[in-house]
Amino acid sequence: MAARRSNATAPYRCTECGWTTLRWAGRCGECQQWGTVVEAAEQTGIARRIEPVAPGAARAARPITAFDTSETPRRTTGVGEFDRVLGGGLVPGAAILLSGEPGVGKSTLLLEVAAHSALAGRRVLYATAEESSAQVRLRAERTGALHDELFLASETDLATILGHVDEVEPELLIVDSVQTVSSAHSDGIAGHPSQVREVASALIRLAKERGLPVIVVGHVTKDGSIAGPRILEHLVDVVCHFEGDRQTSLRFVRALKNRFGPTDEVGCFDMTGTGIDEVPDPSALFLGRGAAVPGTCVTIAVEGRRALPVEVQALTIKNGGPNPRRVVSGVDSARVAMVLAVLERRAGIPVSDQDVYVSTVGGVRLVEPAADLAIAIAVANSVLDRTLPAGVAAVGELTLAGEIRPVTQAAQRRGEAERLGYRNLVDSFSETLRGALDDLRGGAAVAGRAPLDDLPDF
Repeated sequence: MAARRSNATAPYRCTECGWTTLRWAGRCGECQQWGTVVEAAEQTGIARRIEPVAPGAARAARPITAFDTSETPRRTTGVGEFDRVLGGGLVPGAAILLSGEPGVGKSTLLLEVAAHSALAGRRVLYATAEESSAQVRLRAERTGALHDELFLASETDLATILGHVDEVEPELLIVDSVQTVSSAHSDGIAGHPSQVREVASALIRLAKERGLPVIVVGHVTKDGSIAGPRILEHLVDVVCHFEGDRQTSLRFVRALKNRFGPTDEVGCFDMTGTGIDEVPDPSALFLGRGAAVPGTCVTIAVEGRRALPVEVQALTIKNGGPNPRRVVSGVDSARVAMVLAVLERRAGIPVSDQDVYVSTVGGVRLVEPAADLAIAIAVANSVLDRTLPAGVAAVGELTLAGEIRPVTQAAQRRGEAERLGYRNLVDSFSETLRGALDDLRGGAAVAGRAPLDDLPDF
């Protein structure tokens, strides 16, 4: 029997979009999500009659010009990089969702935030549903987060957590995590979409009624998206994502949604044996420390509103086989393949018979096209066995015609390059890749090597 969208008596309902059907289905016929169709405990309420509220019983509507436009008061978390991402600090009544892969450091960061808030005299309740109180205490001892104003509760029941809120009366509530807390008012086990929606709704309602900032931790799926119903991201005010490579200690916090500030800020952190440290100026993390060698070039990348110098390294080895290797780390393999094709066809640099290895320093990942020119220069210098002159950086997007296109936030990139001592920034002023390589001929010689030869003709 065909499903009906508006059937109020349908016994099955999608927890994501509210689509109803008379028979169970593994996939929702409306939003195409798998595993979201569950048995409805009650009618959806769509067909019910809604009685209007008597005049005067509700808050009166006013003209938009009558509302106060003063800035919402904020208070610092004590962690400057986290404040940067939040837009200046915590807003009373804000609901914040922090997501990230397991083991990336979400709990460590929030314990640091809780400790700084407690040190400032604000009472904090840290409700952990994944770890025992002893485990959190051991981490707090290691990171120096012990304070009498930091209260800890190891609970998985929503009603019990709300009871602790009434008893402690905190100024900041942290729940770790929303997928492991369950409510008796909803069917299913903890982590079920209906449970996640019920728990999140209750916590957000608590935040709005009491003006209490609430930070909840969210799990992620295999593809990196936030687990649970999509409505979870719509309900909260701020969605932050904590990311980083487990092979390095560098961590980034990005704001994917922020009702109180910009969404293009990035916070940098460094995971250490004693916790997590802020990195207000991460410039030195992405640059090589040794002497200049052939096949290196610095580019100025932009993470959020922050300009960062990143060193791109390339290594080429002659290969007599029919299929040379292309190995990349920290850059997009498709972009590198395009850059190599432009290098050979438009600039005459032979790379089709070379094994090419391209990597970034410090584990940072370059995803913007502005790194194309630096990759091309690094590979070209590796093939020609030449180094760049001191104080040279490159920023630009390459086209298939070999042209260098301007990039966004060029003034900010140039300012950061000058601050770090890069006197010559190779960019779209050179117009073409071949022109940029021509501009770099002068002074590119290294002691013990001959000057850079002319590039081969087409």
